Amino acid sequence: MECPHLENSVRIFSVPVKCENNPPEFSCSVCVTDNSPWICLSCGVVYCGRYVNGHAKDHHEKTQQHSVCMDCHNLMAYCYICDEFVINDTTAGNLDKLRKHLESLSRLKPTLQTQRLVVGLLDDKNGENGPRSSGLRNLGNTCFMNAVLQSLSNIQHFCGYIKQLPSLEDKIIKCRKTQIKKTRESGDTVLLVEELRKTLVSLWQGSKTSISPESLFSVIWKVVPRFRGYQQQDAHEFMRYLLDRLHTELLQLLPYPNSNSPFIGPKGKSTIVTAIFGGLLQNEVICLICGMESKKHDPFLDLSLDIPSQFYSRTNKPKEGETVCKLADCLESFTDVEELEESELYMCSNCKLKQRSTKKFWIRRLPNVLCLHLKRFRWSSHHRVKVETFVDFDLKGLDMSHYVLDMLVGSSAGSNLYDLAAVIVHHGSGAGSGHYTAYAVHENQWYHFNDSTVTACDIETVLKCKAYILFYVRREIRLPDYLRLPTNGAVS
Repeated sequence: MECPHLENSVRIFSVPVKCENNPPEFSCSVCVTDNSPWICLSCGVVYCGRYVNGHAKDHHEKTQQHSVCMDCHNLMAYCYICDEFVINDTTAGNLDKLRKHLESLSRLKPTLQTQRLVVGLLDDKNGENGPRSSGLRNLGNTCFMNAVLQSLSNIQHFCGYIKQLPSLEDKIIKCRKTQIKKTRESGDTVLLVEELRKTLVSLWQGSKTSISPESLFSVIWKVVPRFRGYQQQDAHEFMRYLLDRLHTELLQLLPYPNSNSPFIGPKGKSTIVTAIFGGLLQNEVICLICGMESKKHDPFLDLSLDIPSQFYSRTNKPKEGETVCKLADCLESFTDVEELEESELYMCSNCKLKQRSTKKFWIRRLPNVLCLHLKRFRWSSHHRVKVETFVDFDLKGLDMSHYVLDMLVGSSAGSNLYDLAAVIVHHGSGAGSGHYTAYAVHENQWYHFNDSTVTACDIETVLKCKAYILFYVRREIRLPDYLRLPTNGAVS
């Protein structure tokens, strides 16, 4: 947003260095942490940011005029009065000068933060075969996008397929005759899949500790106007819009054959989106008056699960002897028989009247990647509140057999078993605020993706997080031949 407080608050455009070849190592002047250092642009003192100990905010509250600070890592400026990241600059261009100054310092010698990041990314063989994923810079409350992109980039078959696509820029002229949405500004066709391809390739080149997804975010603004601006957005909504748009574009860009396989999308065709994330629900409604049964099949890319209300008060992992909310509780709540409310009376085709009825979901076809969204935000009176309940989830061997139609339960051992690949976490209490990070596993090592910072972590850290979106990969991936990678599908 355009901040009106810059001229009165921004006074510095450089920081002192101890010697020519030794750039400053930024750390909070209060708690000495070097995690998320924010420099006050009025006095030049460094404090920790919003999601550490909040000493930068404390400094602003004590000195009201010191309202603007800059993240020393991703170089985004933030105003505490506006409570937003800012996109404008002072008349003298002080923000731009400071960014260039900090960038020049970072090129002299890696800071402690950069050194720790490299150690987190490389293995004992100096990274020869280790993970090479970069971080994603926060462009101003874009952590919701970064968390989703990092999760998808660690879904091996999905990321590998998108990365190996040829450049689709030459398809733009042909696409102008299709139904792909055109921007109002220029009339040119916008290809989200092409920008996603470039972003995923850059993420795994390993040449930078972090990259800026500006081009991808710009395209997202154009194709999905609701995500314009720098306000916080819901990561689950963004993921759904992203996957739906990718599916639509790929159907029109690439020559997918008609298919009789179970991985069917619209018009009898399947893209990598539906082949990886697509499943099928069976919705059974039974009239309680005459017993008439109605069945309907609904495709899905993810399942949204309620957290059972009896666990709402549990904000932390229960102590020994206390009942813990498990992922199985959420799945069973989703598939349990429930009686429809008076406002949802079912029009019975036999009775010819709206009657009381029950509803039950079965999973008719499981996806290759099972995406589970935990409904952590619910309406209370006139505002949304967050359900802070800790949900215990499986790391290995999530068995979905209990939720699949009995007649369709697979006979092979791995057909209904899933292993966790990524988790998105929402930090904070508000639906329209807070911060998103992601955990993902690569070659048996878990990593924490916090915007531009990527650090190795242990399994216990992952299992303690309050999951918002969980990505489980099927042990037996089933893909139609025309969507299989030419190699073993490894991300590189």
